[in-house]
Amino acid sequence: MITRRTLLAATLLAVLHAPTVMASDIMVMEPRAAASISPAAKTAAVYVTLMNHGATADALVKISTPAADMAMAHETTMTDGVMKMREIERLELKPHETTTFAPGGNHIMLVGLKAPLKAGEQITMVLTFEKAGDVTIDVPVVGRDKLPAAASHEHMEQ
Repeated sequence: MITRRTLLAATLLAVLHAPTVMASDIMVMEPRAAASISPAAKTAAVYVTLMNHGATADALVKISTPAADMAMAHETTMTDGVMKMREIERLELKPHETTTFAPGGNHIMLVGLKAPLKAGEQITMVLTFEKAGDVTIDVPVVGRDKLPAAASHEHMEQ
């Protein structure tokens, strides 16, 4: 069980060591894009943590970037040993909820890359929330060894 003190400490560390953007009650933390495996790659994954500090729910309803033709939230599930992905058209963020997109779990999929993503560069993304509106973030492109370790879906204690 995550205590309020543990969550506060983790949040403060994330804020001090990673790019963070705040819009209304939504905080966008630790965005990272995986560098392309090859120059021919047409897809890429982006990982980020979203935190709703507000007393009312909000929802991520659209994602866009000039780096790709399309960007969408994807849910990853394992069924009978087969990993499956499906688009999340509307990602609900309940009050005081944190949602993390990480390798092996949910992620933002970029489809139709305009150019390969290279470590050390950055791309711009716009996350559109139902209530908070558009949040523009700069996403560093990093090598696969610099990506977050695991996916999680947690609720803060009140």
